[in-house]
Amino acid sequence: MNMASTGSSKFLAAGDSRPRNLQDLDFTSTDEPELEFDEDGTELSATKEAELEAELEEELAKDAEGGAFRGGAITPDGYIDEDFEKELGTPSEEEPHNEFSDVERFGIVEVAGDDLYGRKVIVLSACKLPSNKTFDHQRLLQYLKHTLDKYVEQDYVLVYFHHGLHRGNKPKLSWLLQAYREIDRKYKKNLKMMYLVHPTNFIKVLWNIFRPIISVKVGSKMMYVNYLVELKRHLPFDQLAIPQPVLEFDAQKVAKNKLPYPYDGSSGPEPKKAQQFGLSLQEIKQNTGRIIPLPVQDTVEFLKASGADEVKGLFRRCGRVTTMREVQEKYDDGEAVDFESYGDPHLAAAILKKFLRELQEPLMTFDLFEPLTRLHFMEQGKQLTEVQRILKDELPEDNYIILKFVFQFLQQVVDKSDINQMNAENVATVFGPNIAWPKGQANLASVEQAVKFALILIQSFDDVFLR
Repeated sequence: MNMASTGSSKFLAAGDSRPRNLQDLDFTSTDEPELEFDEDGTELSATKEAELEAELEEELAKDAEGGAFRGGAITPDGYIDEDFEKELGTPSEEEPHNEFSDVERFGIVEVAGDDLYGRKVIVLSACKLPSNKTFDHQRLLQYLKHTLDKYVEQDYVLVYFHHGLHRGNKPKLSWLLQAYREIDRKYKKNLKMMYLVHPTNFIKVLWNIFRPIISVKVGSKMMYVNYLVELKRHLPFDQLAIPQPVLEFDAQKVAKNKLPYPYDGSSGPEPKKAQQFGLSLQEIKQNTGRIIPLPVQDTVEFLKASGADEVKGLFRRCGRVTTMREVQEKYDDGEAVDFESYGDPHLAAAILKKFLRELQEPLMTFDLFEPLTRLHFMEQGKQLTEVQRILKDELPEDNYIILKFVFQFLQQVVDKSDINQMNAENVATVFGPNIAWPKGQANLASVEQAVKFALILIQSFDDVFLR
């Protein structure tokens, strides 16, 4: 596929509703011949496709007897039209603590902070799957659900790196069917996008096989990504947990098609004079003379004045992507933003998260992230003393003022959790990764440490904010 001439026209644009026809996509097997699942290592033959389809039909026949996929009408496109809003079901009871160190150590599933619109990013890497002769894929499914359970009550996205899946580590087709069945409405409702990176013929076959059981809403959230550069339009590329084999494979594809390789950390265009997003706090203060940036002050004041602290699920939902871009452009062009005219508290909440996440350096600074990780190993009393010290002695004054301003409002939100269903843990899960992250790639451990720190700030606000 010559991307130099076609650009990304064969892949979804941000506003498209679902993947293009697969026959229009580039799934040539020459890019990754050793990763296909046929006998000779090239591409899936018609015989192999037929065998896979027959295997799935047998599985579907079993499910049909048990009614596993009841409740949705099949549309002309071949999807099941599920109504997530009406059939959310009751939340499952909290599961007892399980130890997943046997699966977690492979790094197959990672959490990489938030995307550019404030949605959690869950990364799955096929190249990290161990041998299917020894690995328990049922444990992987349990671990995936265990990880998703922490984030499915808010908007999130999935990134699946397909490169590295081969006959020696691929799960059985029946397991894939089971996984789709068990990843139910609870997990699918707030899934906003699934990026399938470096798709091959195997993905094409799976799509054709699973098409009859994939709902309209799930199908509309899938985006094929042939080059990593396409992810930069939607995700904080530098913080993605991209395995080295995937980076190398992508570089080979780029070199083959003679495309620029824009992953060297080079800076983009010069910032605008009034720009707010994507800068450091020092630059914003220099440009505007303000300690608390306008996007922070405007959003918090609007949310306070509008009674948004009683809005159910505040900070879990994102605003419309096009509207968020419009608001950001207004701020960066020096225009005033009137959130009352939009009438959407979720928009203001999402803009606040987006601004914090796009700072060049987190509110808690890179230098303080390592001390934050040590809090986990301390007793509660020592934790409070250490957080007091960090906020009082090490956090820069301007950062402290902004942090206190934001968390004063978050306390107000938590105080009304019986109405808005945003308790301290929920708010910390949302804001932790937006105020603290390490240099380089984020992962599940770093996200959890940030969440624990934010929880301390919320639950012990009066004890730790002493300035």
